[in-house]
Amino acid sequence: MTETESTSQTELPSLYHDSSFWGMTVTQFWGAFNDNLYKQLVLLFCAQQALQGAKDQQDIALGVFALPFVFFSGLGGWYADRHTKRTIVIACKVAEIIIALLAMAAFFTGQLLPLLVVLGLLSTQSAIFGPAKYGILPEMLRSDDLPQANGVIQMTTFVAIIFGMASAGFVKQAFPDALWKTSYFCIAIAVIGTISAFWVRRTPVAHPGLPFRWSTLGINPETRTLLLQDRRLLSVLLISSVFWFVGGIVQPLVNIFGIGQLHLSESRTSLMAACMGVGISLGCVAAGRVSHKRVNFKLVTVGAWGLVLCLALMSGIGWWGPGDGLETVKQTDASLWEAFIPLNAAEWMSRTVLTLVGFFAGLFIVPLQVELQTRPPKSQKGRMIGTMNLINWVGIVLSAVFFGLFTMVCNKLNWPMSHVFLVLALVILPVALFYHPRDEALSHDAPGT
Repeated sequence: MTETESTSQTELPSLYHDSSFWGMTVTQFWGAFNDNLYKQLVLLFCAQQALQGAKDQQDIALGVFALPFVFFSGLGGWYADRHTKRTIVIACKVAEIIIALLAMAAFFTGQLLPLLVVLGLLSTQSAIFGPAKYGILPEMLRSDDLPQANGVIQMTTFVAIIFGMASAGFVKQAFPDALWKTSYFCIAIAVIGTISAFWVRRTPVAHPGLPFRWSTLGINPETRTLLLQDRRLLSVLLISSVFWFVGGIVQPLVNIFGIGQLHLSESRTSLMAACMGVGISLGCVAAGRVSHKRVNFKLVTVGAWGLVLCLALMSGIGWWGPGDGLETVKQTDASLWEAFIPLNAAEWMSRTVLTLVGFFAGLFIVPLQVELQTRPPKSQKGRMIGTMNLINWVGIVLSAVFFGLFTMVCNKLNWPMSHVFLVLALVILPVALFYHPRDEALSHDAPGT
């Protein structure tokens, strides 16, 4: 670290008085809202078709959303290191406006294929945006502010997921034959996110003139060497991928569990999924505060054990079956506001346990995110975040494949889909048992900053 870089760190404003930080927070909040509103609308479209006798194509929709992250995250990391990240953030938000206009046209058709095309474009934009979004944080903030900054960023991201997923169920019920009207709202949100992106301060280019190579589309040689030499960093990357594999299955699982197994309306099912977002928001903020200027891996252990227990409890709720009165929920759920009040014990328990699932997930992911931002050298931060996105989305692609397999197995054996919650608990169990790295202190002079 040069003297200039060290001085710039000490002269930065405190986190909560930094307009650049809040500009980035607002920008990614509304981007996450649009992503999840549209994705949940497509997933509900697929789930409803499945209940009408068609094949459940949620796994295809999830695959379409995930594959661009696999193919383009490396490219996003290369852009983030070769150009100023602020420029990339602004360009991606302008692209979001264009994609929102295309979404309006896709809704007009009422067909799945155009919806999937737009979903793929949306995830491509997000794949390019991600490395710049997370890579710019250690460049524009104090190193010891990163745990709290990531806590706030992750919290607001999942608040956006709450409103995005919950809004999807409501707007689908409110505009069953005119979903294109929601695009006006999405376009306005994209414009707001673009304006707030201009608040983000410009940071120096991390690696000027970085040449493009075909390996850039995957994991470039420098990053591969770094991961092979730094096993701690490699382990964090792999554990992060396991987390997103589980998360990629949980979202469609909750959809089919709520609509198909508990016989809930779409708005109630979306609220049940949104409970996870509430929990993650709380968990992320708690993780940022508890970390106290260090990468606190004890939170990963606590989060892993919490996830194992809560996922097992969700499986237990499924064993009891729909319960009295749940068969009529879809017919009696006449008012959208009525959906906020659970009608029986099974719905109460599901919302409560899913909130806890989210809380422990927030504790789990924040330390991993901070480690992946701070540990790589400055010239490789963007590409490391790109590699993280790629590996995470490989996990999510695999989750789409496994969700399809689980669906087939459960249908063939006549098992409730809630059994899959128990399978996911067993996936997390080895992390809880065996992954216990030491904590790592953060300071203005942390390596790689």
